[in-house]
Amino acid sequence: MEPDTVAPAKVAAESEVMASVEEGPTDTFIIADVSTDDAYMTLPLVDAASLPEWR
Repeated sequence: MEPDTVAPAKVAAESEVMASVEEGPTDTFIIADVSTDDAYMTLPLVDAASLPEWR
């Protein structure tokens, strides 16, 4: 059985990625590449991984 993997993405040398939390009825985590139009992702904050989980 082959593993279900995704090919690594090519990363631009001059991209700039930022993250923020938008507070509201549902707190939302936003991560965006500010050097590219419409390159962002949002998800409920409770579903976002914490830094210790990424290690």
